[in-house]
Amino acid sequence: MTLHTGRHFLQIPGPTNVPDRVLRAIDRPTIDHRSQEFAVLGRDVLAGMQRIFQTRGKIFIYPASGTGAWEAALVNTLSPGDRVLMFETGHFATLWRNMAARFGIEVDFVPGDWRHGAEPRVAAERLAADRDRAIKAVMVVHNETSTGVTSRIGQIRRALDQAKHPALLMVDTISSLASIDYRHDEWGVDVTVAGSQKGLMLPPGLSFNAVSDKALAASKLNRLPRSYWDWQEMDKHNPAGFFPYTPGTNLLYGLREAISMLEEEGLANVFARHDRHAEATRRAVRAWGLEILCANADEYSSSLTAVLMPDGYDADRLRRVIVERFDMSLGAGLSKVAGKVFRIGHLGSFNDLMLAGTLAGVEMGLQVAGMPHRAGGVRAALDYLAGTSAPAPEHAASHADVKQDR
Repeated sequence: MTLHTGRHFLQIPGPTNVPDRVLRAIDRPTIDHRSQEFAVLGRDVLAGMQRIFQTRGKIFIYPASGTGAWEAALVNTLSPGDRVLMFETGHFATLWRNMAARFGIEVDFVPGDWRHGAEPRVAAERLAADRDRAIKAVMVVHNETSTGVTSRIGQIRRALDQAKHPALLMVDTISSLASIDYRHDEWGVDVTVAGSQKGLMLPPGLSFNAVSDKALAASKLNRLPRSYWDWQEMDKHNPAGFFPYTPGTNLLYGLREAISMLEEEGLANVFARHDRHAEATRRAVRAWGLEILCANADEYSSSLTAVLMPDGYDADRLRRVIVERFDMSLGAGLSKVAGKVFRIGHLGSFNDLMLAGTLAGVEMGLQVAGMPHRAGGVRAALDYLAGTSAPAPEHAASHADVKQDR
């Protein structure tokens, strides 16, 4: 084994590196989750997550992975035999489809090539053709983590509105929330699913549902069984800052700190930072002579970039060379694109120098592994970063200004 010094570069598209401020917040004594001290924490994070989702609706937080939030969204809104419209945008859209099918939900799964997002035109056609209003929900992955493709949720909403269709709109933002502009209320989303381990800069372990009044009403009539995931039980306890069972107390401390960090920077600036790093990464990929998996520039992800390998070359071999030689982890290709792509994560707590180091590791790895490429990817990215300004925080609070009990 190669002896590595310094920090490991975790450049998969989640879990992301956890900033020191969040780690320090998590590293506190666990408190009584029925105490008034905890109630303050509970109310803080629920209100803070409303701001992050850009909603006035209810937020439900579970001690679970994003898969748990998928299940909560399904079992609270749908019944066995219900029909839903979904889009094959990649590995995670397929997994969510599979979960729905296990619950006896009939899935109209629009096939895709894993290089494009959910097509608003197709959504409009399917919804207009559904004259009996059999479709109960439209389910879309906002940012497909396996492909680096971002679907246009606002346009999907317009397709629903133009068809005057009553279906719920349910969206997975697990790898986009707090990284890519997302507007739960403005886009008329009924259920938004998210997880803690990506743009929110936390370890895995918390998942979220942001819920509209329409979705909450559906949850009182649907027929899928639930206990742990029941929104109604959550809603009995959350207004006072509590949960119906033991919550992830220390992760909630970290969440409160992460919300503070995001709001100090300003959400618009967070999104602009991710956009800028994504563009620099794409310029590096093009300079190397490699191909970006996402085929539509309007759907480029700002959370990650998936890179296609030339025919006959193994992306997993390149990843092995890079982790063994340079101590940097890149995302693997999943299912249909296994061995064909590698994924560069550039989301979460991330800056220009971290991106420069990441791209240098990729370029050196391409050379060491003997992969066909051109030199100059790092230079192309650096020229772009040097020629563009990072957005300034909305208010420059120093670390000393942040209370240690946050």
